[in-house]
Amino acid sequence: MNVALIRLLHLASPTLPVGAYTYSQGLEWAVDSGAIRNEAGTVQWIGDCLSYSLASFEAVYLAHMLAAWRKGDMAQLAILDTEFVASRETAELRAETLQMGHSLVKLLQGLPDFAESIFPLPNPSPACGGGANTSVSFPLAWSCAAARWDIETESAIAGYLWAWLENQVMAALKAVPLGQTAGQRLLLSLGERLPALAKQAATAPLETARNFLPAFAIASSLHETQYTRIFRS
Repeated sequence: MNVALIRLLHLASPTLPVGAYTYSQGLEWAVDSGAIRNEAGTVQWIGDCLSYSLASFEAVYLAHMLAAWRKGDMAQLAILDTEFVASRETAELRAETLQMGHSLVKLLQGLPDFAESIFPLPNPSPACGGGANTSVSFPLAWSCAAARWDIETESAIAGYLWAWLENQVMAALKAVPLGQTAGQRLLLSLGERLPALAKQAATAPLETARNFLPAFAIASSLHETQYTRIFRS
């Protein structure tokens, strides 16, 4: 069995201690506002976010970050990280990616495969394992681990998307709320989209990355002032 597969399962696991479970990325506000009321609405919301934001933008950046890590192109990594952080539409989304990136960097620094320091990126962002400031985006830290563990690009993207999808479904189970069987139906139906989305993102030119999802940005903005909430975004 390929060890890279085990490493991918490790990275995509909900037990990865980066705090992903504390975020809903605006889904909580969508439930509170009535935009999501049931399983059908949940499929529509998560599916749209998956296809028109995660897979078409974040996954494309992840693919190019993986390529840059493998080439040792630190300047390109700094550019990609800066652009990705700048793409976060709200303070909540920006804080989320930086907090999760920071947590993953700290985790990697304690693992044997990452004991040897990785050279820091040029300003403004250092790479995982180097420099005192470890405020990098989550995709940058995640791609660092995936590249070091020789996880193939398309598989890495599929794993990254699956981890996001699983977290969104778990947030929906709590917020809508939905039952466990409904959650499994969501994972089965939406998970079927991942192979094609990962394949497309793995070869997409960076200039084709698109992240136009107004309702998602509005939901995240309004969640910042939501009176009662259980998630951080």
